[in-house]
Amino acid sequence: METRSATSHRGLLPWQGLLLAASLLTFWNPPTTAQMTIDSVPSDAAEGGDVLLLVRNLSANSIAYSWFKGETVTSNNQIAAYLVADGTTTQGPAYSHRETIYPNGSLLFRNVILGDTGVYTLQVTQPNFLTEIASGQFRVHPALPKPSITISDSNPVEGKDSVVLICEPETQNTTYQWWINGQRLQDGNRLNLSDDGRSLTLFNVTRNDTGPYECETWNLVSGNRSDPVTLNISYGPDAPSITPTDSYFYPGTNLNLSCHATSNPPAQYSWFFNGNHLQSTQELYLPSIAANHSGSYTCSVHNPTTGLNRTTTKNITVIEPVSPPSIQATNTTVAEEDSVVLTCLTGDTGVSIRWVRDDQPLRLTDRMTLSPNSSVLTIDPVRREDAGEYQCEVFNPVSSRRSSIIRLEVKYPVREDSDLSGGAIAGIVVAVVAGVALIGALAYFLFFRKIGRQEAKVQE
Repeated sequence: METRSATSHRGLLPWQGLLLAASLLTFWNPPTTAQMTIDSVPSDAAEGGDVLLLVRNLSANSIAYSWFKGETVTSNNQIAAYLVADGTTTQGPAYSHRETIYPNGSLLFRNVILGDTGVYTLQVTQPNFLTEIASGQFRVHPALPKPSITISDSNPVEGKDSVVLICEPETQNTTYQWWINGQRLQDGNRLNLSDDGRSLTLFNVTRNDTGPYECETWNLVSGNRSDPVTLNISYGPDAPSITPTDSYFYPGTNLNLSCHATSNPPAQYSWFFNGNHLQSTQELYLPSIAANHSGSYTCSVHNPTTGLNRTTTKNITVIEPVSPPSIQATNTTVAEEDSVVLTCLTGDTGVSIRWVRDDQPLRLTDRMTLSPNSSVLTIDPVRREDAGEYQCEVFNPVSSRRSSIIRLEVKYPVREDSDLSGGAIAGIVVAVVAGVALIGALAYFLFFRKIGRQEAKVQE
């Protein structure tokens, strides 16, 4: 709160004579009471608000108050006079019907206007017709209206155009602040704020500069924020993508390709097959495709605002499913250390071949070799662990089939263990026979012992 120091002095009313004035100046001494002051509540007010000029340290025996606009006490500047004895108020030339004098000398302004800004003087009359004068002041600021944003170009092109946003209206003694996406905006590499903060320049806008933008204004007494605005930034198209990702299809399949490119405004789409235009749609639908539909499919996108074009090409192959292969072997029963050749026979072209043993993918050893196209499997030499059920499997990108099973048997001689001689074997046989005889004798002894005990019990 700002207080203007009261200029307190003693003076005479205009109708007092010079003699009285001289005698007072000669014989009167001022009292040592506190000096009268005036506080403005508030000292800075919003237009349309109320302000109270509050008098402090007013003499208790005052008989009249007179308020004046300005620092001088003249009849033309008088707002009103208040007579304490009967509480009557007399309006002066400067009265605007918005002022009220209270019994304590304070002056209330209602619905203040900008023209009320300034200094006001109070003259207090004592019973001896001496006067005391004090002054106070306040300032009236405009109540800021809700701001709005003007845009130099509301449809800029990404990477090409710059945009200037201006916060309206322009008002004096006002602070401006910008917000984007709810965050306070600061100077950056691609943006610039004017010295007063009222205008915001975005250089070489990108799609990330869409907004929304808000401007905020405030002064000492009020503040307000604009409605959000967004920029319609044209950009793209980016490189298009084609779905689904599959590139191989059965004959008779319905081919449904979709193209998408990020773009504003939305891109225009066209499809080409092997360089020839098919249709101008985002989706491409071809029912029951055949081998002649194999080839390159190109999606071309165009943004008429940015003038940019992008393309993506996808190769499609229509391929027949494979037929079951057959398998042949040079021999299905072989002796260990011999060799065997297994051959996979297929009438399909452009297929791959893999081998299976006992329903599991065959793990090749250093004794197994495959032909360049994997159709021939050679095992040399064969070992007993190579026995099992063999199949070959042919596959292409859309299907796979297995052959029937060939069972490979590997014969090998039963060999005696070199650690057991003939004598050792005979010894083992004798030991077994002796063990059996011993067990029989023990059983015989236990049986007759049990019989003897039973007979003894009977005799007793």
